Amino acid sequence: MPLPKAELHLHIEGTLEPELAFELAARNGVPLPYATTDDLREAYRFQDLQSFLNLYYELMAVLRTERDFEELADAYLARAAAQGVRHAEIFFDPQAHLSRGVAMGTVVEGLWRALGRGEDRHGVSTRLILCFLRDESAESALETLRAATPYLDRITGVGLDSAEVGHPPAKFREVYEAAAALGLRRVAHAGEEGPPEYITEALDVLGVERVDHGLRCMEDPALVERLVRDRIPLTLCPLSNVRLRTVAALADHPLPAMLDAGLLCTVNSDDPAYFGGYAGDNFDAVRQTLGLDEKWLRELARNSFLAAFLEDDEERRERYLAEVEAYDFDARR
Repeated sequence: MPLPKAELHLHIEGTLEPELAFELAARNGVPLPYATTDDLREAYRFQDLQSFLNLYYELMAVLRTERDFEELADAYLARAAAQGVRHAEIFFDPQAHLSRGVAMGTVVEGLWRALGRGEDRHGVSTRLILCFLRDESAESALETLRAATPYLDRITGVGLDSAEVGHPPAKFREVYEAAAALGLRRVAHAGEEGPPEYITEALDVLGVERVDHGLRCMEDPALVERLVRDRIPLTLCPLSNVRLRTVAALADHPLPAMLDAGLLCTVNSDDPAYFGGYAGDNFDAVRQTLGLDEKWLRELARNSFLAAFLEDDEERRERYLAEVEAYDFDARR
């Protein structure tokens, strides 16, 4: 039985495995520029974030119907549950679908068919977080939030993702203010490829409660001090960082130094179909390569539940935390 954990940085479109991509392409009559799943996997040799995003958006073309989104989410929940995920806060990118003529309702209703039964079927509770594409306009983000209004009973928060460099958080001040007024939780990608200043801006201008990635905070000691003092969670994605060459090799990852500094770090999978591993795989990788012992692994799992948006169900949070404390590493060997 794997260590119980929450996953807080997971793009549902990034769980599209090659086999499902080909299946949906055939069902929906969408041509793919790859002859086989092996050919597609060969394309997963990314030079940077943008080279990944190009393929990521290209493959989204196979997602057309509620059934497609349902099957995508259900497949993720099955894989996540097998790796110890007990709670998942899942990002989705509506602008990438709306631009293809796929309605907001198709996306949300399809995802919710799987997420709504996720606990009964897979033992995984879920939250849904709508992400704005930062390389689209601020006006498009506002239009997307308006389109999502009928579905806010199923959406817990908003986030900000896609190409970071050149798209500072302040660009989205207005839509984050609107989201806050609607009672939505707020997170944002910052400090992955962008500078530490983007993390500060996300906190000060967007009012984010969690920072997605946040790796580059280590370049700014005052920012690290602030993040530690205010207990701002960071949702780190080690295997993603290596695949996108944010760090040269996993052995160079700053996670141990971040933990030593007292930062509230969590470990997540980001886009696992593309980056070589789901949540449990990321935990295994940092254990094996970075030498994190049981104390630190338990702390990472504990942090994941402490950082989760479970304020509406503290009893559930306490139950998950109790599972972490009771976990027997020796029994797994």
